Amino acid sequence: MAKEWENEVVEDSLNSEQDEVIEDSINSIEIEVGKALLLYEVDMMNMMYASVLLPSSSSYLIPFTKTTFTCNLSKSVWTRTPSSYNKQQQQQQQQHRPSRTQQPSHLDHEVDMDDLLSSISETQNEQQLFALLSRYSGRQLSIRFMVSLLSRQSDWQRSLAILDWINHKARYSPSLFAFNVVIRNVLRANQWQLAHGLFDEMRQMGLSPDRYTYSTLITYFGKHGLFDSSLFWLQQMEQDNVPGDLVLYSNLIELSRKLCDYSKAISIFTRLKSSGITPDLVAYNSMINVFGKAKLFREARLLLHEMRENGVQPDTVSYSTLLTMYVENHKFVEALSVFSEMNEGKCAPDLTTCNIMIDVYGQLDMAKEADRLFWSMRKIGIEPSVVSYNTLLRVYGEAELFGEAIQLFRLMQKKCIQQNVVTYNTMIKIYGKSLEHEKATNLIQEMQNRGIEPNSITYSTIISIWEKAGKLDRAAMLFQKLRSSGAEIDQVLYQTMIVAYERAGLVGHAKRLLQELKQPDSIPRETAITILARAGRIEEATWIFRQAFDAGEIKDISVFSCMIDLFSKNKKYANVVEVFEKMREVGYFPDSNVIALVLNAFGKLREFEKADALYGQMYEEGCVFPDEVHFQMLSLYGAKKDFKMVESLFEKLDSNPNINKKELHLVVASIYERVDRLNDSSRIMNRMNQRGNGNHDRA
Repeated sequence: MAKEWENEVVEDSLNSEQDEVIEDSINSIEIEVGKALLLYEVDMMNMMYASVLLPSSSSYLIPFTKTTFTCNLSKSVWTRTPSSYNKQQQQQQQQHRPSRTQQPSHLDHEVDMDDLLSSISETQNEQQLFALLSRYSGRQLSIRFMVSLLSRQSDWQRSLAILDWINHKARYSPSLFAFNVVIRNVLRANQWQLAHGLFDEMRQMGLSPDRYTYSTLITYFGKHGLFDSSLFWLQQMEQDNVPGDLVLYSNLIELSRKLCDYSKAISIFTRLKSSGITPDLVAYNSMINVFGKAKLFREARLLLHEMRENGVQPDTVSYSTLLTMYVENHKFVEALSVFSEMNEGKCAPDLTTCNIMIDVYGQLDMAKEADRLFWSMRKIGIEPSVVSYNTLLRVYGEAELFGEAIQLFRLMQKKCIQQNVVTYNTMIKIYGKSLEHEKATNLIQEMQNRGIEPNSITYSTIISIWEKAGKLDRAAMLFQKLRSSGAEIDQVLYQTMIVAYERAGLVGHAKRLLQELKQPDSIPRETAITILARAGRIEEATWIFRQAFDAGEIKDISVFSCMIDLFSKNKKYANVVEVFEKMREVGYFPDSNVIALVLNAFGKLREFEKADALYGQMYEEGCVFPDEVHFQMLSLYGAKKDFKMVESLFEKLDSNPNINKKELHLVVASIYERVDRLNDSSRIMNRMNQRGNGNHDRA
């Protein structure tokens, strides 16, 4: 129930304030490339044939009705391996190209581009298209005209054919802009292999990809979830010393964030700053969210200070994102501190901030403050939303202010505040808490009469209420009715019913439900794995996990994390390593929690070299670790009795301003103490005390 409310507030926060920014960021590179191509076309038009009107931007997107057009896709140039197009052929082709002084005068102003495009659209194969363009084979049309023609050609197959005609029939000098336009066109059609082939052909013709080439490739591959390929193009760009920009890096950060691959996002953010680019407000806000999701709370908070140092003033979204991060992880005191800092900085709260803080006050048993904030919202120009009402309703319920809760519930109806399933689920729980079971049950009928469909939370709450009231027969009957009606039975309902059976001593019934999850027909295997893992069912969860992984069905990184956590809690360290290797096999970056568990597993298995390699690899790739991961690596070096590495890492961490120095010294001192190196332990403690005394004297 609390999780459902939390999801509502988090979605209200992130979706309303960040998702629009995310979509703008994802599309910004394509827009930038499009603008460049459009400016290029405008320049060409003005210079060469002012009488021809530019098309509208929508004409770039109109699909062609011809579907029988084919293209030879078997050419080796369409693969990532080097094609048969070599330097000798390039030299031969250049020999047939006349010098600039030999070039004929262009007929651009005499050709109606719209008519030519219409004629091209009627061609059915490459031969017909070549025949149509053969009248211009002496390069009577300028390369600018041809690039403009390509930019208006939305059919990717005809784009390829025109490019082939330009390069191999009319023998124009290779044009980077022509390749960039065609790469964009084939990527719009999701022709990934052709994009690789065009890139290779471009290089073989002596052209160097520019920022627009890489931006287009990185953006399109990333937008379609091909994140490893997107990073491949980023690496190629860096190897070619082509400078990236803020938009490109921000786009990659958002893509990795949406894929829940927070370590990659942090790595890309590190690259962004190391390349000399100052992040903007959008990038910083995204990274606050990323650090929060990675549970790197101190790093997220420190970003506010870094922003001010770089002249970027945190805004309401910055603070709301940080507040959401703390609330998601039940760090309510820290959230209260951030809210105070926000007020001191004279940053006005918005609706999302108020909703979060109403909950924070409730979680800290400060119902009066939550009540005061809610009723003062209109005074500061903020109209409470249904989320605001639902949040205060939940606070009243947790504080056992049942009368106030019922009054607020009916006030919503009186004021025509659009109630939703969360509203009713909260009230059902409140009635259950006040032992008014029938009123709770009657609310299901009421919500259905008002067109609000109950969800799994609704039913699981009712089942839980009946089970606690000793009415297990009604709970079981409802569960069976839901199953027979074809309703979706999610992990919440399964877990609720399994717990109800076990509490009633009906172990056989609970086992039957668990057995069903091993052959999940009605729910995805990822969901079944999560249910079983959280229920601590190692054997069943492991069996389904391996089956699902072999079938390629595991797409959610959280499933890997859930299994690693399960195995670690049960001291199945070899299995921890097994799942981690599978996780890396499919290209996922581990978060800091996973890294800590895997390092621990390597240590328990006495595989210190692998632990060292993992720590070094993740560090090199830009991962930001919490202190615990660094301290764990120090402990592993100590267990290995590699005191040279202990001292080396200790000195490195001691010079890091973000590390808790007191804890660092205590960890290293305890490492030496465990192996009876008491002199070294005393040395470390004395160093800590001397530093503390020095700081005290300076104060």
